[in-house]
Amino acid sequence: MDTLETERLVLRLLRESDLDAYAEMCGDPEVMRFLGNGQPMSRADAWRNLAMMLGHWQLRGYGLWAVEEKASGVLVGRVGFWEPEGWPAFEVGWTLRRAWWGRGFATEAARAALDHAFRRMGRMHVISLIRAGNLASVRVAERLGERLEGRMELNGFETLVYGIGRDDWERLGK
Repeated sequence: MDTLETERLVLRLLRESDLDAYAEMCGDPEVMRFLGNGQPMSRADAWRNLAMMLGHWQLRGYGLWAVEEKASGVLVGRVGFWEPEGWPAFEVGWTLRRAWWGRGFATEAARAALDHAFRRMGRMHVISLIRAGNLASVRVAERLGERLEGRMELNGFETLVYGIGRDDWERLGK
């Protein structure tokens, strides 16, 4: 499992000591409004979700990283790759604790993840599935150079499919 670093962030494997911050994030109705079933998770459900994220790494060899702010060592969210069985395609996604919204951390971390996908993993195309109405995530996708490629229903919700190919990534000089 690779650890990635940006100017302000460390992307590393999730660990048990992240549970308090992770449970706070997953229990926040505003954070969870556009994820899963749109409902906040209990601490027990957040624990299971964290374990599932780690299991994805074991099964696929890639997954979602914990995003830690270098200056404070605080967990600010999760960013990385998601492609469970039956998923439409290889996805990069991001979720941050509300206190860290609006600081550019999602874009910074997702940019590092995309660069890793294209340069180290040899991926040719990456998508981001964004629930319709999630304008903040649409802005992140657009800052990354992703473009709207279509729409689909996912888990009973209208979902926008944003994506970017490796050639476009390189052309944009990301």
